[in-house]
This record gives sequence, C-alpha cells and structure tokens, in this order.
Amino acid sequence: MPFSHVAENRIRHAIAEGEFDNLPNAGQPVDLQEYFSTPVELRLAYSVLKSAGCAPLEVELLKEVAQLKEAVAAASGTCERERLQRALTQRQTQLSLLLERRSRGEK
Repeated sequence: MPFSHVAENRIRHAIAEGEFDNLPNAGQPVDLQEYFSTPVELRLAYSVLKSAGCAPLEVELLKEVAQLKEAVAAASGTCERERLQRALTQRQTQLSLLLERRSRGEK
C-alpha cells in the first residue's frame, strides 16, 4: 500500500476518533504574512525553529533589549542604572550588527 494511502487512512481514523476537534485556532484562516515576509533562504530554518519553540537570535535580542529598557527605567540606584545601561547598549550594538550582516547577506 502506498504511503499516501496509509497517511489518508490515518487521517480519516483520527477525524473519526475526534482527535482534530479541539485543535488551537481551528476554523481560523492561516496567516502566512510572517512566513512570506521572511527572506526565502531563511524560511525553512525559521519554520523549524518556530515549530521547536525557539526564536531566531534577533528576536531574542529584541526581547532582551526591551527588558533592559524597562529595567533601566525602573532602576533605583545610579550604579545599577549605569550597569543596566551598559548592558542595554551592548545588546543594541549586537542587534544592529546582526541585522546589518543579515541585510548584506552575511551569516
């Protein structure tokens, strides 16, 4: 029996058993805007990372920059604020360099 028949039989069985009844976003249109806005050479890698629950480095850096900005704003002492500001500047520089390399097609 060809693989396609095996797959179809399993899908039919799963539907009959109700295994697809409570899936997240069921009945909602699929938003492919993010997928198609990603450069072609990165789509597969980003899709795999997203499915695994991992974010690309630039996304992690953006999150860290946002957290550091909040921490700088909430810092009570001058020393603490300066330490956080240095860390923020370092992360912003890393992010800028990474984005610049990506825009030039470097790795």
